[in-house]
Amino acid sequence: MPVLAAASAFGVLQRRRSRRVRVRGRDDGKRLRAAELGADLGERATLVQFSSAFCAPCRATRRVLGEVAGLVPGVTHVEIDAEAHLDLVRRLDILKTPTVLVLDADGSVVRRATGQPRKVDVIAALGEAV
Repeated sequence: MPVLAAASAFGVLQRRRSRRVRVRGRDDGKRLRAAELGADLGERATLVQFSSAFCAPCRATRRVLGEVAGLVPGVTHVEIDAEAHLDLVRRLDILKTPTVLVLDADGSVVRRATGQPRKVDVIAALGEAV
């Protein structure tokens, strides 16, 4: 019975962690170009979302980032299929989806977050990029 209790506790902890948004600062000078993204960079900032096909939080993240890009002039949202761009995933150390990178106008990574972000957090993160 103790093994079952430990497994249940682990499951609860894992669910709690998987819903949490984790934010990091700059990524040691990592930079993305339009050719790597398959889309133009935004005039002021770019929200890059790494997604996978069966990721439910990715759909909600797509909606939030699209709304923010529509609200803030000069901001573009680009979604990248992580499975189709494994070289980029490895280079940027993307470990789970959704992962959102906030790029400044030059394509430098200003912020990184994993998990489903809230709209106010995305807008706040854009403050560093613009």
